[in-house]
Amino acid sequence: MISLAGRDIMHSLGKFIFTGMGLGLLIGVTLSMAGIYRGLVDDGKALLDNSGADLWVVQQDTLGPYAESSNIYDNAWRGIRSMPGVARAASVTYFTMQVHKEDQDVRAMVTGIATGDPGTPGWPPYLVAGRQITRDHYEAVADIATGFKLNDRIRIRRNLYTVVGLTRRMVSSGGDPMVFIPLKDAQQEQFLKDNDAIRQQRRRTAENPAFNQPQMPGLLDAIIASQSTNQYVNAVLVQVEAGQDADKVADTIRRWKRLTVFTRAQMEKILIGKLIATSAKQIGMFLVILSIVSAAIVAFIIYTLTLGKIREIAVLKLIGTKNRTIVGLIMQQSIALGVIGFVVGKITATLVMAPIFPKYVLLEPLDSVIGFGVVVMICMISSIIAIRAAMKVDPAEAIGG
Repeated sequence: MISLAGRDIMHSLGKFIFTGMGLGLLIGVTLSMAGIYRGLVDDGKALLDNSGADLWVVQQDTLGPYAESSNIYDNAWRGIRSMPGVARAASVTYFTMQVHKEDQDVRAMVTGIATGDPGTPGWPPYLVAGRQITRDHYEAVADIATGFKLNDRIRIRRNLYTVVGLTRRMVSSGGDPMVFIPLKDAQQEQFLKDNDAIRQQRRRTAENPAFNQPQMPGLLDAIIASQSTNQYVNAVLVQVEAGQDADKVADTIRRWKRLTVFTRAQMEKILIGKLIATSAKQIGMFLVILSIVSAAIVAFIIYTLTLGKIREIAVLKLIGTKNRTIVGLIMQQSIALGVIGFVVGKITATLVMAPIFPKYVLLEPLDSVIGFGVVVMICMISSIIAIRAAMKVDPAEAIGG
């Protein structure tokens, strides 16, 4: 039996290939959407991994430094460090802003890290060039995704910083590259007001009659001095001693320090379940829409090709060809179209879309396997309309007109 699918494909090979390529671009977008979601999840996990922390100690009744604003005193780490089961504790600040280099702006998460040595919680765990921060002020380590290079001078708010080290894959949960600076500098950049605002606040305080009473000497000076300093950080990152139960250590800190403490599992649940949840729903909706559109396109193409060979199908019926043979031939053509589309889509997603997309796109082999199975299933379902049309063909049409 001559393969009707193969014969028809070879008869109109160019049209079939171009149709498959068009379908492949749509499949490529679908695979890329799945990769974008995987990338969002991987960004969140990378943020937690790179922090080097087992526990996150934050302001009471908040969701931590990544999901909500959190302010605690910068000396809180000392009391936490003395708690049983704690190996290391370090304060850290996080804030996202535009970092300037001459006329270039880069959106980055600026991270303030405490004085210490490599391995201190919050420090970048590795560098690809340069060195770690060794001075208390005006040095920075940047992710290479920022585009900064060693010895570049970058501006963060009012101060200039020299890039002394470069790291890789240090990103926020939103995919923004990270820039690390000393903690004291980060506190100043994040919390302190500009000079005009400080002067206006001092004037308001000085003009308040409540602070000009004779029985309150020195109180005004103390308040004004406090407005020029900052005593807050966003979180304390804690490393637990080997063999210790992180949940028990977290319970102890909660009980004695009256602060909220998250374990790695809890923080991952917050990042993925809350921060990424909305994006995941949006991507899921796009995947459903793209799948429906792909099915409609395949159904229309196969139906059109089937109508174009009604006479051939009638001849097959006239010579006694079984219906299952005709069904198999139509389905073969549909699956062949899906395979061409998937190959084109996979190549497009891997070599074109993933490298140029502004967000991190993670294409996992398992997703490709699942995607191939879904494409084949969609093609088989989409061929039902064409099969029904073929089953209604009257063998007499082979003789008539």
